[in-house]
Amino acid sequence: MLLAAADLGTNSFHMVIARVSGEGRFEILTREREKVRLGHGGGDMKDLSAAAMDRGISTLARMAQLAQRSGAPMRAVATSAVREALNAQVFLDRARLEAGVDVEVISGFEEARLIHLGVLQAVPVFDRRLLLCDIGGGSTEVLVGQGADVVTARSFKLGAVRLTDRFFPGGIIADGAVNACRAYIRSTLAVFERDVAAHDPEVAVGSSGTFEALVRIAHAVGRNPELRTYNCQVLTRARLARVIELLVGSSTPGDRRKVPGLESERADIIVAGALVMEGVYDTFGVTEMMFSEYALREGVLLDTLSRLDGSTMHHLRDVSRRSVRHLAEVCDPDPQHSKHVAALALQLFDATASVHGLPKVSREYLEAGALLANVGLIISHDRHHLHSYYVIRNSEHLIGFTDREIEIIAQVARYHRKSAPKGSHPDFARLDPDEQALVRTLAGMLRIAIGLDRSHDGRVIGMNVDSTSDRLEIELVGREVEPGVRADLSLELYASGERRQLLEQVIDRIVSII
Repeated sequence: MLLAAADLGTNSFHMVIARVSGEGRFEILTREREKVRLGHGGGDMKDLSAAAMDRGISTLARMAQLAQRSGAPMRAVATSAVREALNAQVFLDRARLEAGVDVEVISGFEEARLIHLGVLQAVPVFDRRLLLCDIGGGSTEVLVGQGADVVTARSFKLGAVRLTDRFFPGGIIADGAVNACRAYIRSTLAVFERDVAAHDPEVAVGSSGTFEALVRIAHAVGRNPELRTYNCQVLTRARLARVIELLVGSSTPGDRRKVPGLESERADIIVAGALVMEGVYDTFGVTEMMFSEYALREGVLLDTLSRLDGSTMHHLRDVSRRSVRHLAEVCDPDPQHSKHVAALALQLFDATASVHGLPKVSREYLEAGALLANVGLIISHDRHHLHSYYVIRNSEHLIGFTDREIEIIAQVARYHRKSAPKGSHPDFARLDPDEQALVRTLAGMLRIAIGLDRSHDGRVIGMNVDSTSDRLEIELVGREVEPGVRADLSLELYASGERRQLLEQVIDRIVSII
């Protein structure tokens, strides 16, 4: 089943078309975004101008046509610009007559709830109490959530377009404007400070184009290479301060277009948006915030699906692991083999913890690399380890990981066979020394685990590991094929023995498998 969801915001219209599968999971097929500036004119944005409505209806009609051609029923929601406009009914009637779309006007609380649903599908925070902030063109939504539940939420009239029109007309920074805008933002947010503090959020998450722009700028000014995804990237308060200093130091949109990482079309409104984010950090005691690339439209997708089939939200409990398993199911011709290999690799990881000394999060990378090692087989068997790297690195299925984590997982999968990691391999050479050591260690374990299921029938069910200063002994436990008789492990002993060299090099011990 295909579904389309459109978010008619004050600054931009967004639409996604997705293929929906079981357990409330979906795969984004198409993304459309167009700057419309539906809401403008300082203060309270009481009316939608005729020109803005024309732009909005034209964009909505194109999006509806694309959804129709794709065979995707479309649900469209409108936020603050339409919610507050006295002439909103004119826009809604035109949307129905000219674009063939019945637009829902949602409240600020409902907007926050749907954004929350979207965010839970992109970042691994389901089991933590979170503070969520989404800065739009006309409003800012702030929410405290626990699991799939909204604990408390407020919508503030602090959008990037709205405040630009009020304090920085034309995107120009006049004397005193920044301080005036800061004071207004902080006095507005202060009414929610006690509520947020009472619930003591454990983690902060930001969504929306404004926050993504700030994350991109912070990354770019550090002279870092551009990432394929900024999902799960963290922006600290100190780095936000440096970004704001850079933006405020550029008094015109033309000057700000030279700021690294900033899209030119956002140059006029980014200062107002950045000051709102600064106010959120300071008012609610945020020291760092994680970016979610999913927001309102993805929340609308999930909400629509739950209305259609009553699906539950339990899949949100482990975003990253489920996304890995989904990619494996789509691309791996023998996912059961990969699952068994992953289980054996994790046993080896746990049994050698005192030897390798890797942090616990490395275990997740090993599991993901093992589950995805063979996804390259969907392209071809020859050199499939290289194809696996490409599939993992370029897949849109993987969510809940940072760009760097995806790179490490992809390299662990890439080195599950054939040549060991080398400095002459460009992708491996781009890792820092600690990351290179991590990839080599995890790939070394994975190679042995793959050998332990050479027959692809799960005949090795466990292991006992003993280590000394110069030796690591792995005793295999075979499956019982009949009472008192264990499976023949000769092929597994040979295959794992052939694959032990990389791990031996990493841990500086002789590895024996018996």
